[in-house]
Amino acid sequence: MSEYITTYTGIHFKPTEPEPELIRVEDIAHALSMICRGNGHVHTFWSVAEHCICCAKEAAARGLPDRMVLACLLHDASECYMSDVPTPFKKQLPEYEEREERLLRMIYEKFLGSALTEEEQEQLDEIDHALVLYDLEVLLKEKQQEKKPELRIELDYTVCSFDVAEAEYLQIFRKYYENLQRDKGRS
Repeated sequence: MSEYITTYTGIHFKPTEPEPELIRVEDIAHALSMICRGNGHVHTFWSVAEHCICCAKEAAARGLPDRMVLACLLHDASECYMSDVPTPFKKQLPEYEEREERLLRMIYEKFLGSALTEEEQEQLDEIDHALVLYDLEVLLKEKQQEKKPELRIELDYTVCSFDVAEAEYLQIFRKYYENLQRDKGRS
């Protein structure tokens, strides 16, 4: 049995012993565009990439810094290497959560330059939670008791092909990553 996964770009990646230099945004965008939200228990396909794209667009619409837009885009990136585990089950797997957090921190450090601050994590969680409420209602037809917060973007759950989601993910990544690099060069 192999100790690694072979990524879309052909890299042998060990999810249990991740190496930052092997993390590729192309692998993240491709895999997330092909992974369905809610472990597939949805009425129509909606990829993790599409959810992350909406989170990034909401962050941008709220006027958050480029770093936060990029963080929102990347917030589920660990799933491309580890898949996802439903929240009720994940809560029973502390080691999984620790490994997922470690890998996500590594991804943030690679692409953002550092892990998120507590304040940044709170902003991200607020956006993610807001979009999850809409996802549950639209994708699962599950009326939410909690009042959904107003979004600054218009959500469109029209299914698109994985290559369209992948391309949009990469386009947003490149735009905000280049902005971050440019800003870093100025300081």
